[in-house]
Amino acid sequence: MTKSDTEPNTNVSEPNTAASQPSSTVRNLVDRAQSEDVRAVDITFAELTTLRIGGRPAGVVECLSPQALQWVVSELDATGTPFIVVGGGSNLVVGDGPEVAELIVVWATTAADSAKAEDKSFSEHIFIDTATGLVRAYAGVEWDQLVATTVEAGLGGLECLSGIPGSVGATPVQNVGAYGAEISQVLKRVQLYNRETKTWEWVLPEALDLAYRYSNLKFTNRAVVTAVEFQLRTDGLSAQLRFGELARRIGVTAEEVTVAASAAEKGEDSTAARRPVADVRHAVLQLRAGKGMVLNPDDHDTWSAGSFFTNPIVEGEAARDAVIAAVRERCGDEEADSMPVYSAGRSAVGDSAVKDSVGDTQQVSGQSLERYKFSAAWLIERAGFTKGWHVEGNEVASLSTKHTLALTNRGGATSRDIVELARAVRDGVREAFGVTLEPEPIWLGAVI
Repeated sequence: MTKSDTEPNTNVSEPNTAASQPSSTVRNLVDRAQSEDVRAVDITFAELTTLRIGGRPAGVVECLSPQALQWVVSELDATGTPFIVVGGGSNLVVGDGPEVAELIVVWATTAADSAKAEDKSFSEHIFIDTATGLVRAYAGVEWDQLVATTVEAGLGGLECLSGIPGSVGATPVQNVGAYGAEISQVLKRVQLYNRETKTWEWVLPEALDLAYRYSNLKFTNRAVVTAVEFQLRTDGLSAQLRFGELARRIGVTAEEVTVAASAAEKGEDSTAARRPVADVRHAVLQLRAGKGMVLNPDDHDTWSAGSFFTNPIVEGEAARDAVIAAVRERCGDEEADSMPVYSAGRSAVGDSAVKDSVGDTQQVSGQSLERYKFSAAWLIERAGFTKGWHVEGNEVASLSTKHTLALTNRGGATSRDIVELARAVRDGVREAFGVTLEPEPIWLGAVI
């Protein structure tokens, strides 16, 4: 998905949720499209997003194919109409003010109603070659539907990403990841409509500057993802399960992890620490459900934007040690000695601002520094924010009762409530440990 052409602000007014007729812009688009794959729908941002917040946009045009999505975006650009492309709406925090009410939503989906879905051939949205492991999907396909389909076909590579809400098109933008797996590991090509050059083309992963929860498409307007290709394994085995609770749940041994790590360092493939994809998907769905991370309309713990904050990364041993020292001072030696800290590779050679052990910023020139990643959820909990925590007097927005990294709508929350909660958690962690948590969602008409 792309960021809106409008800039977010802190003004939040009462939600505009009254039913409305399609705007003239949307009606004109549908009339000129002469395609069943372009339709006008009446829907609010609260209905389009997993956080279930946000007002009513100026109009919503539904796009049911890559061709429809590309055409609608190009037509709106030609008239200078402000819009946002939305897929599953799982990574959006949307306000209720006038900047939202003036937007056109381009909704990439496979169909909003079952009657239309029955008219569409499944192969129009997902293509799988089981012999080669090549998988291609329209950006509007529900992500977990694609994962389930590849697992059923005996292909490996996406199973660790089971249960993640949202659409296929958002996955390369965010470089979505979970349980040691990332989209970058299996991404083959991305079909983009480049709004700057007005060209429609396939690009390779190297062109996207993929990093932890990042691509150069994120927070920009330059291009829209219309389809994605993946290269998966054909042996029915998963990606290597070398990390944390999933590896333990699936029975991966320490010896297997060592063999897998050694092979990875040598650039070799190994079946060590791999399991049948169906078993891994089942385990992942169980783990995510236990944390309220599998969408369920009856469970308010799943009314969220997923993991709200990214795991913070610092550069250099001095910066790492400063965080550990702050944890030691607040929580004691046992917690400091056992806190999760992971290597995140090395920084690029150049000028880097880092903190020494007493928190002073130093400039290091021409050096490549080791980067270290901390667990945002661990820091949140040690800063005093427990499961279910909410700002005093505001119970409609709270941390999940199952997982402290998810900010949830308990029913009736607005963007103002989510912003208040996010600020409280961010500021509390910064005060406790000197680490500033960065939110992962895209903000529209609201800002933390």
